[in-house]
Amino acid sequence: MAEHACRTHPGFREGVNEDAIGWSEEENLWLVADGMGGHASGQIASAIARDVILDAGPNAPLDEVIVAAHEEIRRQAEGQDARKGMGTTIVVARIDGNELEVAWVGDSRAYLLRDGELRQITVDHSFVEMLRGHVEMSEEELRNHPQKNILTQTLGHEPPAPDVIRVPLRQGDRVLLCSDGLNDELPDARIAELLRQDGSLQEVSDSLVQAALDNGGSDNVSVVIVAYDGESHPEVAATNDSRWRVIGAAAFGVLAAMGSVLLLAWLAERASN
Repeated sequence: MAEHACRTHPGFREGVNEDAIGWSEEENLWLVADGMGGHASGQIASAIARDVILDAGPNAPLDEVIVAAHEEIRRQAEGQDARKGMGTTIVVARIDGNELEVAWVGDSRAYLLRDGELRQITVDHSFVEMLRGHVEMSEEELRNHPQKNILTQTLGHEPPAPDVIRVPLRQGDRVLLCSDGLNDELPDARIAELLRQDGSLQEVSDSLVQAALDNGGSDNVSVVIVAYDGESHPEVAATNDSRWRVIGAAAFGVLAAMGSVLLLAWLAERASN
């Protein structure tokens, strides 16, 4: 029903690779986590999240296992100065029949490639994402914003509220999970171009990572690609699929509401300057 390929690379920054990738073929589940915290603690946090989620068992609600991962990270950080403040982002995808379920916290992303068109199906839990719709900025300006690394949710810090969406699948869909080391280096158009390539999925995943490295490789970069070859969902057997857009818009609305106070403060500061 689905095949996958993945690759992770530390990039060219100093230190260890704090990203973690994982999958369970039995459960049709895949994940990418991007740790933070300095030294080796980010690597520990992302590995904890990966292991808790993969150990949760079949049909475990994704939002609940993500919260369980957060609690385990907090537990393992208690009383250990070297692990103080460690955390991670997470994006998890699971195929259930002919639907894709995605849950996430932070700015690790999921994309859907359908009919050659790339669509981001997650909404970053980040300060910069809250600017969308409120401040006129190009995609390039958003990607290079000086506060792009400020996250509004992570695992290991304040209790998270994971977002969960379900997307009807069509035969031939490709799903991409990635850490921000990919999309910070490559615009969506370039990601789409590489994801559309012929060849094996492993070759495609390798080319995505290599392109991020060639463009600077300033962070750890991880990708997981899942190719769906099962039966198409009845809602998307035709050409148009609007359901995921509605869900994505709702998720954006929730995120914008959650960050309104921070956004207004930033706008006031910007106006005063």
